Amino acid sequence: MVPGVSGVVISDQAMLAPISRPTYNLQMPDLIQQATQQTVISVAELNRLARTAIERNVPLVWVAGEISNFKRYDSGHCYFTLKDEAAQVDAVMFRHKAQYLDWQPENGMQVEVRATATVYEARGKFQLVVDAMRRAGLGALYAAFEKLKAKLEKEGLFDPALKRDLPPFPHTVGVVTSPQAAALRDVITTLRRRMPVINVIIYPTPVQGEGAGARIADAIALAGTRAECDVLIVCRGGGSIEDLWAYNEEVVARAIRACPLPVVSGVGHETDFTIADFAADARAPTPTAAAELVSPDGAKLRRDVGLLGQQLVRVFARGIEDRMQRLDYLSRRLTHPGERIRNQMIHLQHLVTRLRGAWGRGTDEQSWQLRDTAQRLRAAVPDAGALLQQQLELSRRLRGAMRERMTAAAERVTGIHSHLLHLNPQRVLERGYSIAENADGVIIRDSAQLVAEQELKVTLARGWAGVRVKRKG
Repeated sequence: MVPGVSGVVISDQAMLAPISRPTYNLQMPDLIQQATQQTVISVAELNRLARTAIERNVPLVWVAGEISNFKRYDSGHCYFTLKDEAAQVDAVMFRHKAQYLDWQPENGMQVEVRATATVYEARGKFQLVVDAMRRAGLGALYAAFEKLKAKLEKEGLFDPALKRDLPPFPHTVGVVTSPQAAALRDVITTLRRRMPVINVIIYPTPVQGEGAGARIADAIALAGTRAECDVLIVCRGGGSIEDLWAYNEEVVARAIRACPLPVVSGVGHETDFTIADFAADARAPTPTAAAELVSPDGAKLRRDVGLLGQQLVRVFARGIEDRMQRLDYLSRRLTHPGERIRNQMIHLQHLVTRLRGAWGRGTDEQSWQLRDTAQRLRAAVPDAGALLQQQLELSRRLRGAMRERMTAAAERVTGIHSHLLHLNPQRVLERGYSIAENADGVIIRDSAQLVAEQELKVTLARGWAGVRVKRKG
């Protein structure tokens, strides 16, 4: 946001564009051409057609002029006349747009408005509906701002890799500002509230006016040369873009980057952006926020230290309790060497008893396995007579099955032979039929396949004959 002109964003290219005086080739819309062919139209229809023609052909445009007859109603809407030496036009700025103005337009002011041309149909009045307003001359400042910003950005002056980390616990903070500035009081008050032990060194400099940019750069260079502080705040309170212009000068940006100390920019309000903000290692929306950014919160640190102290006490207490419990456990494990020998002798006797029992159980188990194996061997001896009888029976059944299969196969072959005899084409020829084929060996089944004088081969029951087609039916 640009200071003094609420609602105007610097990065908006439309806001930075220089004011031009384009000429428009207004063509009558088809709607009006159709209306002119009517015999009679109403006044409302005429005004609506005029509004349509203007809004279709005149785009959103910047207009420069002098304010007169300015009135802001209780509704928040602003009505005024914009004029120059040759003409004037009525204008309206509705509340949802006018609420972003942080300066008061007055009669006689030279302004530039971004507006849409239209017709108020109820009264047939040509007017401008204003979208944004700025004081005349700001467009050049915006253009200079963007030009310098692009130049320094191309040089890499704003490269994030160049940004330095702020010290977490600074001992001394330097402030580059005017000693009479309210911003200085805000910074000192904030530092005293958050961390009273921080030392503050002021590097006085004018913050606006002729030569202010060079003086600010000299103060930054002086702070870097003396190296008396851990971090440097460059700040001032809010104001218009003209008031803050010293912080948009190239000399200030280069001094910030050349400073060996980390630099925090706290210029203007939250909506104000300057070249110094981009060049600094950190940007704060206000001087107060800059002081908060460079100083730790003492009250929070005290709370954190208190909590850490309580945690440390609990950790030490748990550690002592754990060691006491381990000491008790180790003391219970301490025994006399004679007692340990007696315990080991008892354990050894117990192992001998278990070994004897295991040996006896193993012998008994092996005896049972031997008897079981002998019994299984006796049961596995084959009965030769039964096996011979079983073999004779299986041989008898196999011969019977083979005879049955051979008989069935012979009967099936006989049936298939009889069936094939019925299908034999020779049998059909024996009954007086013949087979006619063309020169390609294709059997003729339909007279449609024949043509006159076509030669055919006729196969008979015995032999064949060549014939020629004379007629067909």
